[in-house]
Amino acid sequence: MMIRGLGTPASPFEKGGSRGIRSNEAEKSPLAFLFQSGEPTPRPPLPRGDHRGVTVAALLLVCIILSACAAPVGVTRMDAQHVNRSLTSSVVSSGDLSGPTQIALRRHDLTERFDDDPEAAMRALHDEVATGELDPGEAYALAELSYYHAEATEQRPYYFAAAAYAYAFLFPEREEDQVDRIDPRVRVACDIYNMAIARAFASEDGDHVELRGGHFPLPFGTLTVAFDPAELIWGKRKLVDLIPSAELAVRGLQNRYRRGGVGAPLAARTEPINPSQPLADFISPDVRVPGTAVLRFEPPLLRGSELNATLDLYTEIETDTVTLGGQVVPLESEPSAALAMALAESHFWELELQGLLGKMLNVSRDSRLFARSPHRPGRIPVVFVHGTGSSPARWADMVNDLRSDTEISKRFEFWFFTYDSGNPIAYSAMILRRSLQDAVKNLDPSGTDKCLRDMVVIGHSQGGLLTKMTAIDSGNKFWENINSKPFDEVNLSDATCSIVRDALFIEPLPFVKRVIFVATPHRGSYLAGPQIILRLAERLITLPGDVLELGAELIRVNDASDSYLTLERIPTSIDNMSPNNPFIKTISTIPIDPGIKAHSIIAVETDGLIDDGNDGVVEYKSANIEGVESELVVHSNHSCQANPHTVGEVWRILRLHAEEASCSAGAP
Repeated sequence: MMIRGLGTPASPFEKGGSRGIRSNEAEKSPLAFLFQSGEPTPRPPLPRGDHRGVTVAALLLVCIILSACAAPVGVTRMDAQHVNRSLTSSVVSSGDLSGPTQIALRRHDLTERFDDDPEAAMRALHDEVATGELDPGEAYALAELSYYHAEATEQRPYYFAAAAYAYAFLFPEREEDQVDRIDPRVRVACDIYNMAIARAFASEDGDHVELRGGHFPLPFGTLTVAFDPAELIWGKRKLVDLIPSAELAVRGLQNRYRRGGVGAPLAARTEPINPSQPLADFISPDVRVPGTAVLRFEPPLLRGSELNATLDLYTEIETDTVTLGGQVVPLESEPSAALAMALAESHFWELELQGLLGKMLNVSRDSRLFARSPHRPGRIPVVFVHGTGSSPARWADMVNDLRSDTEISKRFEFWFFTYDSGNPIAYSAMILRRSLQDAVKNLDPSGTDKCLRDMVVIGHSQGGLLTKMTAIDSGNKFWENINSKPFDEVNLSDATCSIVRDALFIEPLPFVKRVIFVATPHRGSYLAGPQIILRLAERLITLPGDVLELGAELIRVNDASDSYLTLERIPTSIDNMSPNNPFIKTISTIPIDPGIKAHSIIAVETDGLIDDGNDGVVEYKSANIEGVESELVVHSNHSCQANPHTVGEVWRILRLHAEEASCSAGAP
């Protein structure tokens, strides 16, 4: 119900007398003559026979009496959502002042004054708050009024003032002034504080946040902010182009995660501190780093005209809490917004087809390993490997969901491998293994980081075949499909020998401890079988020069009847995944190394028996293999990475891996 008509009682904080009914108010009432004392004023008698005049006068009297009998206070039944919206409306949700702030204005008889001269009204309220004798809720009102006025006038001093007032309300100097944490004003005050910081340090064009120290004017004095530029250093990089995440609308991701807290959430690009020196941290140049700016005010906060504060920037990998006013509180974070912005700027989707067709489209996408943040000892890498004609962007929803779990974020870090998916699978898998070996060597040359050596690799579709080739011992099975002679007896160039040895003679990587296959064609894809597909692949997919040179040399020495190679060309990945191709027939017979744990997630979109089902690309019978610890079948098409059951299973497996890991969290 909506309550209407209640006036506000006189406030003990008001100056200038009572707000009770004035003595002359009764004279203004439509029923005033009923309550007047003394004799009534004589009236001339109505003319005899003028009944119409009597009737009109009587009706008028009745109408006046009835209208006066309507209750000035009452309720109107409305739907609960409408009432709740009116009760929770604030400057950050609707652009209007909240109920508590309007009450504060009325209690101090400042409503009309704020309408006419808002700055004078806020000065008057500030002067009363500065005495320290008023309810701390008045600081909340000043925070909202200042932000409201700043939005209307774009005056930067009022954004700083809004942050200061909100801080004073949230973290009062006296313990007895602390507001209950479930008070609805607390969340609004946090939002005002967070948004005011972003607006106060906004660039001239308003699109970026420029963190800096200096002296800044306030409506009631001066704010001196200390800021160390070293706060912008992130590993061997510096943070630039800071965008306020709260002002970003996210599209494309199934879920948007926001961790409520204090501070202005930001999404920052990175660039090398020294552009002339190459970096070995394999951070993606397109990454957006989630960070949070916090303005820490020093006491006394509102009892003088000179305020001091320190501006700090916390990145996502550093911490998720901060101590303010003796309280440990969570930092506001918008990881989904930063992820979506990074993906939009990376143009991964535009590169997916190029990654399949290679140089035919005059592009060269290097196969590479990259991460979203610097490696931290004590965190286990999870490596995502995409499939054919795909990109790391296809893992976005899964990564977004996994990162929302605090325990997962504390125990794992996410790496991504991208490659030209038209290349021979053995070649791409070789580059994956080399990339992982180089990363482990460069990140931990002393070999003390146990978590770095407890790695999990997850592959989708063709990426699952690359993943399997990190976890098997092939012996000479792949080589025997090319030549019956021992490898050492074949006359090959040094360059070809090096590639062939790394690509076809495979041993399990010692630091890979668990693999997860997602919709993986272990026995080939029925779509890769038809001749029309193979012919299109032959015509459209252009292989890199070193692969072509290697293929020409291997074709020259080829003497195997059942070979990967033909006398005409080296096979593409599409050839490799044809069910009758020697490569896929060979890899399907090689078991996972017993020292590595494996799991399968298989998609089936068809109705009927699972054994006869498929996901539109891969049949269940091809994806199902022995030697796995678990197998989950999800009802989905082939692109099942974002399926909630797929994500839930990966979440379960990572939780299990964290429990069984040989390394301790947060320490080498």
